[in-house]
Amino acid sequence: MASDPSETARESPQIRRLLIVRLGSMGDIVHTLPAAWLLRAALPQTLIGWIVEEQWTELLCAAAEPRSGPRSPRRPLVDNLHVVDTKSWRKHPLSIGTFEQAATALSELRGQRYDVAVDFQGAVRSALLARLSAAPVIYGFRQPRETVATMFYMRLVIAAAGHVAEQNLSLAKAVLGASPSLPSIEFPCDSGAEKQCQTWLESRSIRNFVLLNPGAGWGAKQWPPERYGRLAQGLAETGLTPVVNVGPGEEKLARAVEEAGGGAAHTLACSLSELIALTRRATLFVGGDTGPMHLAAALGIPVVAIFGPTSPDRNGPYRTASIVLRSPSSETSYTRRREPERGLLEIRVEDVLAASQKLLGQRRG
Repeated sequence: MASDPSETARESPQIRRLLIVRLGSMGDIVHTLPAAWLLRAALPQTLIGWIVEEQWTELLCAAAEPRSGPRSPRRPLVDNLHVVDTKSWRKHPLSIGTFEQAATALSELRGQRYDVAVDFQGAVRSALLARLSAAPVIYGFRQPRETVATMFYMRLVIAAAGHVAEQNLSLAKAVLGASPSLPSIEFPCDSGAEKQCQTWLESRSIRNFVLLNPGAGWGAKQWPPERYGRLAQGLAETGLTPVVNVGPGEEKLARAVEEAGGGAAHTLACSLSELIALTRRATLFVGGDTGPMHLAAALGIPVVAIFGPTSPDRNGPYRTASIVLRSPSSETSYTRRREPERGLLEIRVEDVLAASQKLLGQRRG
């Protein structure tokens, strides 16, 4: 039977092997990193594994780096990376390929003999994977994203109020039975991606640049690309070079920004490792509630965040210099509507440009 957090802290045994469960997405993994680094700092001798979807592995391990073994700058946080493809498995649940892949993944997972598993995702599939790891102790939130997930937990933790990163930290602190200070966060350093990014910037004589991210997880969060284009023009007039980051399938979005910007913006479609390298070099980031925005914040880049239906208190830039723009008429909703939210459209290009200049001025000061 699950106990309360105070009992959990007293009963926690010495942890030799610990498993983190957070499959995706990009922003959610970034929001889990403060908690993961807290665990790493407090348990330096503990072997730490992480279960993650294939497409997000580069947030934890450089592309060419082995996914297990001694830690290095190319895999600074975890000792073992357990990669799964649950999306494909759910699409083809009865195929031989799915059975073989799942069986191999679970065999490798169970072979590590983890003492503790911590489910930061709070979904049925993540909780099930935590249980299938055969860890004798599994931590999870008392009120997870999917209520059924609590069936798989042995220790239930009440999440802290406020930002989702703080909620994750409360789960890590319950595992430790203490509240140590938060260490710095490191991302994998992929030398190939770093070199390619630097070459791209030098070939265009780009030095001080602002990274624009017009994409969004769904339409209600997406500020119009034409406004990003006009913003690019305004930023270029201040001496900054606008660089537009777009993900797979966002080519049309990039063209709309370029056309509205009249040639002021440079577009770069890059891998996740290249995005990390590019973001490290940015002077400023401008975008909505997306994974790249949370990545920029985690890297300490100043952020102008354009918010609509989602709550900045829960999902805003975390622990970096930032200005959040949100209309008073916006109502918090996580419904995935296609059209931009009405309040989001009330944010003008002039508002974003003024916030950018103010934040840059504060940084220079």
